Amino acid sequence: MAKLYFKYGAMGSSKTAQALITKYNYEENDLQVWLIKPSADTRDGKTILRSRIGLEAECEIIPPEMDILECFTQNRKGHCDVIICDECQFLTPKQIEQLREIVNEHVIPVMCFGLRTDFQTNLFPGSLRLMELADEIQEIKTICDCGAKATVNARIDGNGHIVIQGAQVLLGGNDAYIAMCHKCYIRGIRENKTIKLHKH
Repeated sequence: MAKLYFKYGAMGSSKTAQALITKYNYEENDLQVWLIKPSADTRDGKTILRSRIGLEAECEIIPPEMDILECFTQNRKGHCDVIICDECQFLTPKQIEQLREIVNEHVIPVMCFGLRTDFQTNLFPGSLRLMELADEIQEIKTICDCGAKATVNARIDGNGHIVIQGAQVLLGGNDAYIAMCHKCYIRGIRENKTIKLHKH
């Protein structure tokens, strides 16, 4: 039975690496994968999905106005055994509903990897719809510098301080964000602490 999966984690939890490993595993079994990512994520070039550990693959870009169900029906039906989406938090709620319909009507599993919440600890609209519609929700865990489980994607400014205002979407990796536990996040804001990023 095909399912809609939402696998979420904080920044640095190897979500993209897991998405790419999952793609590889399907292809090892001679199954066809449709690898997609929203057009909002342009960090690694438009049609490249790249993990921090060096794995990468070609993918199809999904702009916010695209009807994923229509695209699947016209171009992928009969040539796709699974859909894998990275950075799914940037999809629109409507696009999440379209993925849900692909699972229901075409019996194709859809695996979505992404963030649950933004730098202000608010759900992304795409992630909220996945929380509502997914058959299986799995947390990909990572840890805070203190050793506790990280749940917050803290945005850090050029002076090393936690940013608490601004646009929900600001692309960045280890140069702009750090995964923290909620306790360290709140303490960092209250004490205006200087946070050291994990730059490579």
